[in-house]
Amino acid sequence: MAKNKAKIKIKNYGIYTKWDRKTKDLPKIVEFTTQIPARLDIEFGYIINIVKGKGKKLSFIIDHPPFKDSKGNIAPPFEDELYINSNDYSFFLGDTVWEPVEDKIGPWRLRTFVDGEQVADMTLHLISS
Repeated sequence: MAKNKAKIKIKNYGIYTKWDRKTKDLPKIVEFTTQIPARLDIEFGYIINIVKGKGKKLSFIIDHPPFKDSKGNIAPPFEDELYINSNDYSFFLGDTVWEPVEDKIGPWRLRTFVDGEQVADMTLHLISS
């Protein structure tokens, strides 16, 4: 018998309310857009919903403009992975703008994978405000 394939869709994308990473609550969409004003503390990204994905590995990559990390080196893309813990799972992938704002301006490509298969790919553009 064939295994049921997970159903995945991007629910929303753009600018969000501030996200408290310590809670299970995801941020709320404020504005659907791919053009993000480069302002301090603005939260941006996308939320995807995954149905029938429990136990699968979710991984992501955020490619960003070349800015320096705390050691003065060009920061690599942000990457991580986790395991989906329910059969109706919503996931926020994004970031927030921090100082210095100027080096964050440019394209931010956000990609999400489930068990190695790319399921979402979106580029958001931080623009001078």
